[in-house]
Amino acid sequence: MKSLSIILLLLLTMFIQPSTVEAQINVGISIGVHNAPPALPYYTQPYCPVDGYMWTPGYWAYADEYNDYYWVPGDWVRPPQYGFYWTPCYWGFSEGYYRFHNGYWGPNIGYYGGVNYGYGYYGSGFQGGRWKNKHFEYNTAAMNVNRNVVHNTYVDRKYIRKNNSKSRPSYNGPGGERAMPNARERVAMNEKHAQPTSAQATHQQTASKDRSHFASENKGRPANTSVKKAEVRGSNSQGSQQVRQQQQKKQPVTQQQQGRQQQQQKASKQQTQQRQSPQKGNKGQKR
Repeated sequence: MKSLSIILLLLLTMFIQPSTVEAQINVGISIGVHNAPPALPYYTQPYCPVDGYMWTPGYWAYADEYNDYYWVPGDWVRPPQYGFYWTPCYWGFSEGYYRFHNGYWGPNIGYYGGVNYGYGYYGSGFQGGRWKNKHFEYNTAAMNVNRNVVHNTYVDRKYIRKNNSKSRPSYNGPGGERAMPNARERVAMNEKHAQPTSAQATHQQTASKDRSHFASENKGRPANTSVKKAEVRGSNSQGSQQVRQQQQKKQPVTQQQQGRQQQQQKASKQQTQQRQSPQKGNKGQKR
């Protein structure tokens, strides 16, 4: 009886788990399309512009008004907070539609459909870098980093997997990637997430207004696959601005202290003079 109960539990798990996983995967869906997105284009990752920025892979988005896919170039982005990683967006086939799953920031890498975006995102997890000692360290085996600009680097070739296949699918489903979320990815999917930054949203909007990015125009081969020179948005400049603000706050306090010290010195001198002047007058009097 005990062995029979175990077998029944295993059978129940087999039937229940797919629906649970599908429910988790369906979180964050924003659109559904009948036709599959184009394959991922080949491109070279530009150098990281500044220490602390993270790579967000390029992807195919969809414009309802044109009924067409358009390419959003890969870009280096400043994370919203320390310790956060970027889980890329992806397309997944479900119930006759290709559905877009939004990317997000979080303390761990979630599921992104098994899509091999390259440069650290090889279908599962992230091998492009890590947070350590209050800094982000870049794995130069996966990332293009200018070591004259970025000094927090290391080399780990263990999980590097190049995407040299001819198909280079950009979605999960028939004819594309078939990976399901593993245990770590399921945990990450249920964690508290941060939405794409305002810079990322602006980046996508800009791409949606450029007709050369649309698949009907470029035949699935966009010319602008990545941002060649990423814009540094408020990293070092913001830090120096904060320092200036702190110095400006400290300066008035210092001037006030100096003024009080001068007043105290004047007051002490006046008191000393008042004490000495009667004594001098008494010496000059004759009785």
